[in-house]
Amino acid sequence: MKPTIALVQGDPTGIGPELMAKLLALDEVRGAANIAIFSDRRVFEAGCRTAGISHDVPVIEDIEEADFSANPVWLIDLPAIDPETLTPGRLSRDAGAAVLTWFGAALDLCAAGVLDGLCFMPFNKDAMHQAGLDTEDETQWARKRIGHLGRVSEFNVIDGMWNARVTSHVPHREVAGLLSVDEIVASIALADRTLKAAGFARPRIAVAALNPHAGDGGNIGREEIEIIAPAVEKARALQIGVDGPFPSDTLYIKVRDGQYDCAVSMYHDQGQIAIKLLGFHMGVSVLSGLPFPMATPAHGTAFDIAGTNKANVEPARRAFLMVAEMGRNRNDAGAETARRRA
Repeated sequence: MKPTIALVQGDPTGIGPELMAKLLALDEVRGAANIAIFSDRRVFEAGCRTAGISHDVPVIEDIEEADFSANPVWLIDLPAIDPETLTPGRLSRDAGAAVLTWFGAALDLCAAGVLDGLCFMPFNKDAMHQAGLDTEDETQWARKRIGHLGRVSEFNVIDGMWNARVTSHVPHREVAGLLSVDEIVASIALADRTLKAAGFARPRIAVAALNPHAGDGGNIGREEIEIIAPAVEKARALQIGVDGPFPSDTLYIKVRDGQYDCAVSMYHDQGQIAIKLLGFHMGVSVLSGLPFPMATPAHGTAFDIAGTNKANVEPARRAFLMVAEMGRNRNDAGAETARRRA
């Protein structure tokens, strides 16, 4: 069943507005899902002007006004900021506040089951923090917003290669102390569920070591022996296809060469550097663990090229299509469950 996906405006001082205009110009995108845009009409129109693209999108104030049988794309106008007051490429607290308005409204409707997934254009965490973001990142803010109690995490995906992580936006000096058998098992289990939701029947997962040379038998750290290896064994007992820990300087070659579908790293840049070097222009961030799929381009707001119409739409295209596919898979699974119960 065709899903209905929220498309949320990115930071209006970055490349998000022009990316949204370029994204909506793709027939592949419009054909993959019904689309509810969450933005300020003025910001949306400014992005269209930057991209040199004209979109005739009906504007409404409430999702209940949308008739997707008549039109596959609707703009929910949430006045939050006048783009004429902003300078492209300059950090703005007001822009961060606008993003929280649009993102929050879309999250509420996804949580209520009105929408099947969410794709957002790049946010700027600094602007959002200045505007009141009271969590480490937008993933945790989304979890708090909808009252979700389960684990949530960010995955990065490059051309079919997935990367998960145990710790995320935390200081590097705190990483070792945050690792535990239970945290690593939870990360592996979430990776398994997420890849299955994305269409992998039997995901193959590889777990990274923390220390160089996987600790070298305990000579360069004992986390592999005392925490990571036991976590891998515990995850295997849950019937998850997982191996490790592997030294991280060779692990991503295994993923690149197709031996594994997903790597689980211990900290943010351990995986981010490797994955982005393998294909930065194709990167997608999947925010998993919520009751609905959510993704965004893996790059940031690119303040250095904001307003110049140089933004590459490919990561945004991949992010949207991934959310649409996951939303469709979720709907199909729900329909099958209902059929079996009937």
